[in-house]
Amino acid sequence: MFNFCSLFSGSSGNSLFVQNENTNILIDAGESAKKITNALSSINVSVESLDAIVVTHEHVDHVKSIGTLSQKYNIPVYATQKTWAAMPGQASKIDNKFQRTFSSSNKFYIGDLEINPFSIPHDAADPCGFNVLSNNEQISIATDLGHITPEIISNLSNSSFVLLESNYDPEILKFSKYPYYLKQRISGTHGHLSNLEAGKLISKLLNNKKLNSVMLGHLSKENNFPELAYKTIVDELIDDKRDISNLDISVATRVEPSKIINVS
Repeated sequence: MFNFCSLFSGSSGNSLFVQNENTNILIDAGESAKKITNALSSINVSVESLDAIVVTHEHVDHVKSIGTLSQKYNIPVYATQKTWAAMPGQASKIDNKFQRTFSSSNKFYIGDLEINPFSIPHDAADPCGFNVLSNNEQISIATDLGHITPEIISNLSNSSFVLLESNYDPEILKFSKYPYYLKQRISGTHGHLSNLEAGKLISKLLNNKKLNSVMLGHLSKENNFPELAYKTIVDELIDDKRDISNLDISVATRVEPSKIINVS
């Protein structure tokens, strides 16, 4: 058993669940503790069974309740040193014995899950994506990407499943009510990934014959639609003459858990 479920994914809050036979982890906790607890319960997982919370970066839509969850349920929290320093409000809620530090260039273990972090381009202190491995299978988490780097392509290239950001549609963003500086931030090199950019990356990743499932995540509520994100990705793959007959493409929502992806 090696499962993934997006509990919440979007600009309003993010929390992802990964499990194998012996280990349960959250990646981020950017919704309220109550919402996360209820979401876990809806997929028959007890919050008390969590072995750790792993943090991608310090923005509130990723860390809103890490302090509360750790404090209430004695859950270890893993973050880089720079990320800890960038979220003093959350760190102050977490007992020192539950504060764990990792480097974005070194793998570490939680139970029998192997975690391989990698740096991503985003406007945060030390943002990371993650490869999670179990029994020679790999799940990849890559959101909050300002642009695609060779390192990102390399890190995602051996995965059976990828949760990939598909944050915005450029035309919707262009005419949205967002102020100019925010539009520039979102579309900048350390902001977020557009639907088309996500499609181009998925096309490259299909050179890896192991990839059989992709979930689009971190969609903007104001600058995207699930149907548009899906259609843009599929159109790009077809235009690139990719065979997608055996590729499962789904879209994570911001309000409820996704389907459970079984990788094993």
